Amino acid sequence: MTPPRSADTVRDRILTAARAEFSRYGIAGARIDRIARAAKTSKERLYVYFRGKEALYGFIAEQEMAAVAEATRMDPANLPEYAGRVHDYFVSHPDRYRLMQWGQLEFAGTAADTVILETIRRKTEQLRKAQEAGQLDPAWDPIDILVLLNQIAAAWAGGLDLVQAVGDLVRDPSAAARRAAVVAAVQRLFPATARNADTGSP
Repeated sequence: MTPPRSADTVRDRILTAARAEFSRYGIAGARIDRIARAAKTSKERLYVYFRGKEALYGFIAEQEMAAVAEATRMDPANLPEYAGRVHDYFVSHPDRYRLMQWGQLEFAGTAADTVILETIRRKTEQLRKAQEAGQLDPAWDPIDILVLLNQIAAAWAGGLDLVQAVGDLVRDPSAAARRAAVVAAVQRLFPATARNADTGSP
């Protein structure tokens, strides 16, 4: 029997409230009773949809990984522009970046971490195949490429206020300059193709 639309609305409210709760407090600090209150429902009703915090976070993490993948679309043949898209996504959604970071810190090795680990394996394999195809320098270990790339791309997530903090020490305080720095850094480390890096050809 298909549940009434009102049930879907309650579930949506739970997910919205849980995203905000996890982003602010992490998983260990999050409270089911606060999530239920924010969702205008009861803890008992919440447990109808999700067994507990880990299951709730795992579902949200899976949704978020899918959203990131859709918004950024990793192209191993052009990692600088991919890094720019990742930068754009997390600068626009710093709360989602915090949410994912909490999961990596608190749920490493648990069921809730499975989605993230599967995504890492898939992207690492994409990079390995790109190296075999001559699109990336094969000297790098693919996992090093992925980790360094992600760290550079997300470097300014929630941190643009640092530019204001150092004031006139910044030559160009614009958000566009931060994005350009991310793209340039990845371009220097991982040029679009190994051939481009060697010959300077377009």
